[in-house]
Amino acid sequence: MTKMPQATSLAIPMPEPRLHRSMTSFRTLFSMLMSILTGLIAIFAFVPLLSVLFMLIWRGIARLNLAIFTELPPAAGMTGGGFGNAIMGTIVMVGVAALIAVPFGTLAAVQMSEFGRNSSTSSVVRFCAKVLTGLPSILAGVFAYATIVLLMGTFSAVAGGIALSILMIPIVMLTAEEALRQVPMKVREAALGMGATRTQMVWKVVLPTALPGMLTGVMLAVARAAGETAPLLFTALFNQYWFDGNLAQPTASLAVLIYNFSSVPFKNQVELAWCASLVLVMLVLAVNLIGQRITRSSR
Repeated sequence: MTKMPQATSLAIPMPEPRLHRSMTSFRTLFSMLMSILTGLIAIFAFVPLLSVLFMLIWRGIARLNLAIFTELPPAAGMTGGGFGNAIMGTIVMVGVAALIAVPFGTLAAVQMSEFGRNSSTSSVVRFCAKVLTGLPSILAGVFAYATIVLLMGTFSAVAGGIALSILMIPIVMLTAEEALRQVPMKVREAALGMGATRTQMVWKVVLPTALPGMLTGVMLAVARAAGETAPLLFTALFNQYWFDGNLAQPTASLAVLIYNFSSVPFKNQVELAWCASLVLVMLVLAVNLIGQRITRSSR
C-alpha cells in the first residue's frame, strides 16, 4: 500500500509592520518638549541642594580634624576647641526619642493595619498622624517645655528626647502602616492556614516581611530629629561640658551649637559652626546608609 504524497503548503512570508515616528507630529513635539522641561526642572531642583553641599564642604572641611571630636566648645573669643559633647548629646537625645517613637509608632501601625484597618478609631488616628507630620517643630518644643521642663524644674535630655519623639512618631507610624499594607494578603492567609493565631501571624510573619519598609521610615524620622533646633532650645538648651550620663540636666546638641555659634562675631566660633553643620550632614548620611544596608540584608 503506497502512501499518497501530502500536499505541502508554502507560507508566504508577510512583511513585518513598521511604525514610523514623525518628528513633526504634535505628539512627538509635545513629548520632546515635556522631556526637556522635566530635565530642566530636575536640574533647577538640584541646584540648591548641590550649592548647600558645596558650601558646607568648602567652609567646613577646613576645621575638620580629630580635635573637634575630643575637645569642648571654646569660650567667646577663644581659639581652637571642638564640639565632642554636642555630638554625644545629639546621639543621646535622638536615641531617647527613637526608644519612645519606634515602639509607639510600630504598635499604632499594627493596630491600624491589622486589627482595625477600617475602624473609625484608626481613621481618626491616621488623620491626626498626617496632621502632626506638618506640625511646626517649635510647637513640639513648647509642649515639652510646658509638660516636662516646668514639671522637672530644669532643662534636660529627657525633655529634648520627648520633644523629638513627638516629631518622629507620625513618620514612623505612617511609613510602618504603609509597609504593612504592602505585605501580600496570601502571606497572611498562608500563616493562618497553617494554624497560626492572628497575633502570631502579625508578629512572626507580617512584621518580618515588612521590616525593610519600616526601617526606611525609622531612618527618615531619625534624620529629621537629628537636625531639629527649635524643640531643643525649649527643652535641652545647651551645656558646655561632657555628657556624664545624667539625663535630667541641660545637654548640648549639634543643632543648638550651630544656632549659637553662627550668630556670634568671632571667626573661630563661626568656623566651628560650619564644621558642625558638615558633621551633622555626615551623621545623617551615615544613618541613611546604615538603614539601606540593613534593609538590603533583611530582604
